[in-house]
Amino acid sequence: MLNQLIKKAAVLGSGVMGSGIAAHLANIGIPTLLLDIVPRELTDDEKAKGLTLEDKQVRNRISSQSIQKLLKQKPAPLAVKKNLALIEAGNLEDDLVKLKDVDWVIEVVVENLNVKKEVFEKVDQYRKPGSIISSNTSGISVEAMAEGRSEDFKKHFLGTHFFNPPRYLKLLEVIPTQYTSPEVVSFLKTFGEDVLGKGVVLAKDTPNFIANRIGTYGLLITVQEMIKGGYSVGEVDSVTGPLVGRPSSATFRTLDVVGLDTFAHVAGNVYEKVTGKEKEVFEVPAFMKTMLEKGWLGSKSGQGFFLKKGKEILELDPATLEYIPRKKLKTAATEMSKQEKGTANKLKALVYANDRAGELLWNIFSPVLVYSAQLLGEIAETIVDIDRAMKWGFGWELGPFETWDAIGLEKSIEKMKNEGQEIPAWVTDMLAKGHTSFYLEENGERFFYNKGEYRLVESNPKAIDLKKLKKQKGVIKKNGGASLIDLGDGVALLEFHSPNNAIGLDIIQMINFAIDEVEKNYKGLVIGNQGKNFCVGANLAMMLMEAQDDNIYELEMVIRQFQNAMMKVKYSAKPVVAAPFAMTLGGGAEVCLPAAHIQASAETYMGLVEVGVGLLPGGGGNKELYIKHLEGLPNGVQVDLQAIANKVFETIATAKVSTSGGEARENNFLGLADGISMNGDHLLYDAKQAVLALYEKGYVQKARRKVPVVGDTGYATLLLGAQNMFLSGYISEHDLKIAKKVAYVIAGGKVPYGTEVDEQYLLDLEREAFLSLIREGKTQQRMQHMLVKGKPLRN
Repeated sequence: MLNQLIKKAAVLGSGVMGSGIAAHLANIGIPTLLLDIVPRELTDDEKAKGLTLEDKQVRNRISSQSIQKLLKQKPAPLAVKKNLALIEAGNLEDDLVKLKDVDWVIEVVVENLNVKKEVFEKVDQYRKPGSIISSNTSGISVEAMAEGRSEDFKKHFLGTHFFNPPRYLKLLEVIPTQYTSPEVVSFLKTFGEDVLGKGVVLAKDTPNFIANRIGTYGLLITVQEMIKGGYSVGEVDSVTGPLVGRPSSATFRTLDVVGLDTFAHVAGNVYEKVTGKEKEVFEVPAFMKTMLEKGWLGSKSGQGFFLKKGKEILELDPATLEYIPRKKLKTAATEMSKQEKGTANKLKALVYANDRAGELLWNIFSPVLVYSAQLLGEIAETIVDIDRAMKWGFGWELGPFETWDAIGLEKSIEKMKNEGQEIPAWVTDMLAKGHTSFYLEENGERFFYNKGEYRLVESNPKAIDLKKLKKQKGVIKKNGGASLIDLGDGVALLEFHSPNNAIGLDIIQMINFAIDEVEKNYKGLVIGNQGKNFCVGANLAMMLMEAQDDNIYELEMVIRQFQNAMMKVKYSAKPVVAAPFAMTLGGGAEVCLPAAHIQASAETYMGLVEVGVGLLPGGGGNKELYIKHLEGLPNGVQVDLQAIANKVFETIATAKVSTSGGEARENNFLGLADGISMNGDHLLYDAKQAVLALYEKGYVQKARRKVPVVGDTGYATLLLGAQNMFLSGYISEHDLKIAKKVAYVIAGGKVPYGTEVDEQYLLDLEREAFLSLIREGKTQQRMQHMLVKGKPLRN
């Protein structure tokens, strides 16, 4: 494994970014040394304790405090809290000697070339030969940092620019110098993708590299267009977010999250190093400089471009610097674009529209497209690296060159020329040769334009692309909810593609077909997809409609069919591997629990959340989570059934959702043998390998066994906690009713403690409880509220 070559790491600088990188390394399982400067003064608390500046806890104070802050930061840098134990605090005076045991040193100190060079001079003295050294700088020349260092240092030195927060943002820009060994670059690219779970792009040693260079330019162009066109902050944000394939934080909310001080620093990096029109763009506007002086930095200071007053969110008026009610930009074009399918079609409808939204978006997009083309060769070698950097670093759905293809190259360039924009020669040459797009698709493969010819877009062989696979191989069978696909090597894949991947009869039918087909003709099955979420549960709208029409018989049939399909997954003669990621809720979790193996993404948010809509899991989730807890116990250990029942009851009754794949394991949704993939793009590949490994070992179909339950005495114990919460006013009467049903199902009904019952008996209890709850008016109110408002109702 590659990470065996990096058995230990060190991060120099324990600020938000440094500690975040250390946390990301710890999440992977790499022990990490976190060093910072030695304090020059004692705190009042340290004085009271009689400590001196020579005491170790004082000398390590800065990094120790940064490590503790990781537990409180949001979003959480640590996948599970216990990973904190892998981070060791130290300082840059006493602990540099420990670098002799480190395989990778990452510098994240203050953005000052002289300070960085001083740090690297010391590192050079203590590091072991062959260890990789990198800087997380966001804008200082990597080449300049290497000056004066030893030959072995230079050979193993490069830039590794993580994006903040490191756990969640996918982009890692790797910036080699003229001295960096090609083997080091190649290793770090593979390590970054396969072990760190990143999307790696090779950038050139230029100000702000790729993503921040173009992203900052785009943000400043947007601000200038807002002022020029008389738009408001809220109006700009209403059309520069999801409407055009950008994150919901759009423009100014993004600036508030990043922090205006950070943004101004990044913009200043380029401003100092460029000339002419480009320099003009990178000058931060006067009203933003005033905001900086006032300390209106955004979220960290409580106000920025937006200010929350009570429940109302106000927007800043750049002209008066007063906060006013937030506005939205609604035009014929914005309404029409909502009817279009896909970001490419929406963009095309918007940028050519002759109204305020169309003009704003054209004036924002067109300069950024031209600028990206001008920078090709300067900041990156290929358009693919530029597009990927913007998608992975800034959350753009389409990169600049993909966007240009979407709006039509010929039509847009004609308009740009009419406006006097200067198109880079390589783009006009490309058009002159009859090439009218930057990307081409042929036989399911994607090609990009590069120096006069089209080249294959290369990707990591572990990144399976289902769209491409279906174009090349077709599908075995499909219906409205799911498709069965040949993954190759004798493995099939069941892909959900209903709205929100919600489970209905169509998906249940495909699960049954898939198991039958795989048992006859394949080595095993992966259940996975590449949607926004793995599965958000059952089709709530359909269930509510049937319940309101009192079609309990139809609902009973659907629930029974879902339960039977899950038993078919569990007792398949061939291995079934579930590959959950992102939201894996309710029925989504129930699909995973009976699988022979779960290969989860590192970012998997799994939970049985049915109580939030007044129900309880109906597809076997109560039973399977309980069994998962039982199976997790070592052989020969005294089993405390009540403790297990209590834990499962708490997890389901409180609708506990994991905040990571690691936490899903702590909550027993994953067993110790189940896997976690750091790179979401590699999830299906890893799941496929898990199927093949199970098959090669001679997979044996699971044998049905009876399940020991806590029975009526255990039921009484489970109810005590719920009754106390009700009497204390923490839960409503209807919450208590739901809790009683959950407790009854988990306890196994009215049988003596320790009775071993059949799984079907537990499924029958579950189904009866589910159907009794869905008849309740208050449950139906909760379901309606969730469908309309998207959040739980407490009634």
